Amino acid sequence: MAKAAKQLGFKFLLDYHYSDTWADPGKQFIPKAWEKMTHAQMVDALFNYTRDTTARFREAGVLPDMVQIGNEITNGMLWPDAKLPQNWDNFADFMNAGIAGVEAGKSDQPKPRIMVHIDKGGDKVATRKFFDKLNTYQVNYDVIGQSFYPWWHGTLLDLRDNLIFMSKTYQKDIIVVEAAYNWAPSSNYRNKPAPFPETPEGQREFWEDVNRMVLSTPDGRGIGLFWWEPAVAGGRGGRGFFDQNGNALPVITVFDKFTRR
Repeated sequence: MAKAAKQLGFKFLLDYHYSDTWADPGKQFIPKAWEKMTHAQMVDALFNYTRDTTARFREAGVLPDMVQIGNEITNGMLWPDAKLPQNWDNFADFMNAGIAGVEAGKSDQPKPRIMVHIDKGGDKVATRKFFDKLNTYQVNYDVIGQSFYPWWHGTLLDLRDNLIFMSKTYQKDIIVVEAAYNWAPSSNYRNKPAPFPETPEGQREFWEDVNRMVLSTPDGRGIGLFWWEPAVAGGRGGRGFFDQNGNALPVITVFDKFTRR
């Protein structure tokens, strides 16, 4: 898949979950192969895994352009060893081991940019709390990644305020690395008004507004967005890019409108 993407001219973000299953703010499970390790052994295992997999991509000619150390790690990773807020020392050990693994695996090639991804796109207070603490550990990252699902993460105005705050405070590039909106009625707004109609056109309008907002972040710090998940199956409450018959929805036109060439 990475080879096909590169051949088509796409850039490539590699997201390490460091788990046998999907990792997110509600679950960050230690891989079974690491469960009986001490903290120090797990730090070594994480470094070795990151180094070796990065090297495999390099050897295949598809070194990632960017690497994400953990997925939505607001509450830490590899629980309980590096669960936050209790275990910041352990968490920083893992972050630094992952970043060092990318450095070792890329060999003499240009180093992929390092992303730190949390799920607080519309929450300036939580964002400050996380990154202020992370920065006390001198973790060397390049890009802030945020999730923004409006039924969980606030309004577009909340997102805008946080984008401005992050740009001015941390002087890092910012990507909304997870976002989505439904094209058919869902349960997300059962008890509150939806900010956009849950229709194909409402989905497109949402994505246009989020793109416009991110790309107007001060100092050019808003550098991109990812939709999760565009290929999800259609049907009631669908939030992908295709309807129940596999037809592309209007949302796909937004990319051509906002792509920086």
